[in-house]
Amino acid sequence: MFAGSIVALVTPFKNGAVDWESLDGLVEFHIKNGTHGIVPCGTTGESATLSHQEHDDVIKAVIKAVKKRVPVIAGTGSNSTEEAVRLTREAEKSGADGALLISPYYNRPTQEGIYQHYKKVAGSVGIPLIVYNIPGRTGSKIEPETLARLSEIKNVAGVKEATGSVDQAIDVVRLSKAGFGVYSGEDSLTFSLMALGGKGVISTVANIVPKEMAELAQACFDSSRLHRDQSDSDQDRAFSHGQVPGRSPSPLDADVRRQSQKAQDGDGRLRPPLRIECWTLSSAAPPEGWEARWCVSSTRARA
Repeated sequence: MFAGSIVALVTPFKNGAVDWESLDGLVEFHIKNGTHGIVPCGTTGESATLSHQEHDDVIKAVIKAVKKRVPVIAGTGSNSTEEAVRLTREAEKSGADGALLISPYYNRPTQEGIYQHYKKVAGSVGIPLIVYNIPGRTGSKIEPETLARLSEIKNVAGVKEATGSVDQAIDVVRLSKAGFGVYSGEDSLTFSLMALGGKGVISTVANIVPKEMAELAQACFDSSRLHRDQSDSDQDRAFSHGQVPGRSPSPLDADVRRQSQKAQDGDGRLRPPLRIECWTLSSAAPPEGWEARWCVSSTRARA
C-alpha cells in the first residue's frame, strides 16, 4: 500500500501566513527527487500551530499539487476523538490516500481507550489509517498487543513507530496481522526497521535530502543494492541529522531556509515556520554552520 521514503512535509510560511506558492514548489521538489509519499500537517508540518481552516487547506493544496503521482497521507490526529474524526473525514473528502494519526496526547488514555479511539476513527472513514506511536510526545506508549488488535481492523494499515525501540518493532511485526505496515518514525533507525520487515520511513530528514532517503529505502527493498557504497557525503549527512540537538520541526528551520533556493529553483521563497522563527538552542553547542537566533512569538520576544 504505502512504502518507501514518505516525507513529513514542512509547511512554509510567509509574513505569518501559509506560503502557498512555496508549498507547491516543495511538492515538486519531492516528486523530482523520488520521494515515495507525502504527509502534510504532521508534527514537522506544524499541525499544532495551524488553525483548523489552515489545516484543511494545506492538505487540499498538497493533494492538488501532487496530482496522484505519489500517495498523500494526511496528518489528522488529535487527542479529541471527535476532532480526529472530523479532520480525517475532511481529508478523505479532499482526496487523501490515507491518514496518519498520533495517539491521544496529554489525556494519556488506557490501552483500551487508545484502541477505541482508533476504532472510532477507522469506522468513520474508508481510507487507510496509519497509527502514530510516539510516547515521548504523547505521554503514553501503544503496546504491541494493542497494535496487534488494531491491525485486525480493516482500514488500520500500519504504524509509524517512534518509540526508538527495535524490540518494540520486532514485537509489532511478530504479533500483528500479515500485511500490517511498520514504518520507522526515527530516521536513524530506518535501515534497522526495514531489515526487520518494515515498509519504509515517515521521514523528517527527507525534507533536506529527499533523494538520498528515497535511495536508502529502495536499497532496503532491493537486496542486490544492500551492500552498495553509502559513503556519499549527502548520505552521511542524512544519517547525521539524527544527532542534531532539538526536536522536529525546530531543528529543520535553519537548514531548510539555507536550501530554499535549491528547493524552489532559485526563487528562495521558503520562509521560517509560523510562530517558530528559529531553533531554540539547548545547552549543547550547535553543529558548525547552523544559524541560531532567539525565538520570537507573535506578541513578544522570549528566550
